[in-house]
Amino acid sequence: MRISEVIFDLDKNEILIAELHSKAEGPNFWDDQKNAQKILLQLIKLEEWNELWKVIHNRASNLEDLINLAEAEEDVSLGGEIQRELDELRASVEEVEFKSMLSGKDDNKNCILTIHSGAGGTEAQDWADMLMRMYLRYGEQNNFRMTLLDILEGDGAGIKSATIEVVGEYAYGYLKAENGVHRLVRISPFDANKRRHTSFASVFVIPEVDDEIDIEINPADLRIDTYRSGGKGGQNVNKVETAVRITHIPTNTVAACQSERSQTQNKMNAMKLLKSKMYQKELEKQEAALDEIEKSKMKIEWGSQIRSYVFHPYNMVKDHRTDVETSDTQGVMDGDLNKFIKAFLLKF
Repeated sequence: MRISEVIFDLDKNEILIAELHSKAEGPNFWDDQKNAQKILLQLIKLEEWNELWKVIHNRASNLEDLINLAEAEEDVSLGGEIQRELDELRASVEEVEFKSMLSGKDDNKNCILTIHSGAGGTEAQDWADMLMRMYLRYGEQNNFRMTLLDILEGDGAGIKSATIEVVGEYAYGYLKAENGVHRLVRISPFDANKRRHTSFASVFVIPEVDDEIDIEINPADLRIDTYRSGGKGGQNVNKVETAVRITHIPTNTVAACQSERSQTQNKMNAMKLLKSKMYQKELEKQEAALDEIEKSKMKIEWGSQIRSYVFHPYNMVKDHRTDVETSDTQGVMDGDLNKFIKAFLLKF
């Protein structure tokens, strides 16, 4: 990216920021609180981008001065420093360009990530459990807050399904790359004959509905069930009916939460999850032909995996959409997914 392009973006942003500040200082600004909040959020985002571009612009200007100095004095000793500054500038520009790709309607939102084991009993349930651990580790490494909202334990080992709330900047923008079927090939630890098995699990990511989006839900259309939480937990688990399942009867949309010890808190979380699912359904209804989320959802069927994880007869993880692959299977299972996510966002 040329310095002139950076200056152009700065000038454009400065004008927009000045216009928004002028609106915010108006006497009737807070008469429409919802619109005022939107303007303030837009202002915050523009100012964040402005700071990013200023850092790049200053670094580029300093590098230009250093190059001019080296040429004027014919000082070849500055070559190493110039190269280091150039590498840092290039990395900064690539980082901002990558972030600029996260400009979709819901990219900046938190998200709900759901994992379902495929057919295959214990094998598939264990694979779903491994994927859950992988995403929890990914969240830790990338400063996302991961909350396990609901989990359905497997029969004997692993899990049948899990729902995770991911909170953080551009959580949905990044994790939407994980939508699809994930395939595992390995020597089964559950097979006494040590045969090779193939297992499948599906991952689906939806944006979490924020307070700005008004989802109309008639309380009369809801069925609310309480039950005892399953799995490992604290004193209330398996003793008190703290877990909550909410069903929207007209659409048969179901949301459940058992992560908290309080039934009230679980009900609030389940309602938030239900609104996100209802919002997603509305998006798909309105944008069925164009919506990328719907396209990804249609691909979630056995035999159309987006990524393969091979542990035998060799080590490889390969994304079939981008052809990005690595032999570091342990690193991937420990949450190192950024190479796959970045390649997907650059391509799509």
